[in-house]
Amino acid sequence: MQGQPSAAVFPGENGESIREMAHRAISSVHHWNEQFGPDGLYVMVSHGDVIKAIVSNALGTHLDLYQRVQIDPCSVSVIQYTPSRPFAIHVNDTGSDLSRLIPSKKSRRTRKGDAVIGGGAGQEA
Repeated sequence: MQGQPSAAVFPGENGESIREMAHRAISSVHHWNEQFGPDGLYVMVSHGDVIKAIVSNALGTHLDLYQRVQIDPCSVSVIQYTPSRPFAIHVNDTGSDLSRLIPSKKSRRTRKGDAVIGGGAGQEA
């Protein structure tokens, strides 16, 4: 599984492949994004491999490289989805104050939806 995760299948009569799991998880993310709209903020809780698949997809990384992403138990990863692309705001965070991640009403109205040239410029999610 480590060398080519996309080809791995979990054991059992109804074993799901890593590729199927990733597709199911990413489809769920897109579903919730549509439900909540551009200012939506929600929490998804899952197993490490599912979170790694979502983070890898957001980073544009092939599923076969998703083992390069480390996800610790009880860690928080934050992905901001915009009309143009997703942004990984936090990955595998285990100790930050998460209250700053809730966008203010002002930032909700003025969000551009794309990257700032040169980086995040200290802007909060």
